[in-house]
Amino acid sequence: MERTGYSMVQENGQRKYGGPPPGWEGPHPQRGCEVFVGKIPRDVYEDELVPVFEAVGRIYELRLMMDFDGKNRGYAFVMYCHKSEAKRAVRELNNYEIRPGRLLGVCCSVDNCRLFIGGIPKMKKREEILEEIAKVTEGVLDVIVYASAADKMKNRGFAFVEYESHRAAAMARRKLMPGRIQLWGHQIAVDWAEPEIDVDEDVMETVKILYVRNLMIETTEDTIKKSFGQFNPGCVERVKKIRDYAFVHFVSREDAVHAMNNLNGTELEGSCLEVTLAKPVDKEQYSRYQKAAKGGGAAEAAVQQPSYVYSCDPYT
Repeated sequence: MERTGYSMVQENGQRKYGGPPPGWEGPHPQRGCEVFVGKIPRDVYEDELVPVFEAVGRIYELRLMMDFDGKNRGYAFVMYCHKSEAKRAVRELNNYEIRPGRLLGVCCSVDNCRLFIGGIPKMKKREEILEEIAKVTEGVLDVIVYASAADKMKNRGFAFVEYESHRAAAMARRKLMPGRIQLWGHQIAVDWAEPEIDVDEDVMETVKILYVRNLMIETTEDTIKKSFGQFNPGCVERVKKIRDYAFVHFVSREDAVHAMNNLNGTELEGSCLEVTLAKPVDKEQYSRYQKAAKGGGAAEAAVQQPSYVYSCDPYT
């Protein structure tokens, strides 16, 4: 503390170093600036952790979780001033040997702002759900509803609600817990949604596979190939369709982007398509994500490179 000029306070079972650092001006760091640090030996404290983590970037705040006996609880959160520093910390400090034979686990921390809400009447439209949820909770930004695979006029009986902050989502979750409140006279289920995996911008710039949602069950791979290949004959390598979504592989990125820009929001066999670039996820990160997911998560599909899998939308 003398060396850096940072302050440190202990509250609510955690010790907070910084937040903000000395002389900080400007807004709170954006989402994606925080890393989770696990496997910390129980007798390691800020005097050992800070020098390690400040070596890769300027620390905005370090929160070490504490037990009543004065030892740490084995994990901490480190927030950096910039997203690039957090990414560098994951890259360079995961498996860092903090003590002989004791390796730290460092991964991106997800500040989840999205709730899953089940038990929604299937005829309700997005606008009706948004209006109803906004009546009973605060800070609602958006509602994501998916059409049923079998009947596009109906929703799937659940929705995802995006809040302006993690705190707003946590307060809403508490308020919506089963037994406390009903929507449209129905009991509802509520839980944290699985967070979306953040993919590095540099990696996304190399993607030449499209992820297509909201297809009709009966739409064939040949029909999709014909539709997406209409702008440049031979540009589609292959199509992999699973129920009402598909991965469309292109020969070049330019063809993929051109098809996405022209076909997103258009109709194919009576259904409005949602077309995005597929997200290539590091296999190790993906398997950690799958283990962390409570229910069945995203399907592993379309393996393109040795170190990547292309995940589908976890809510499909």
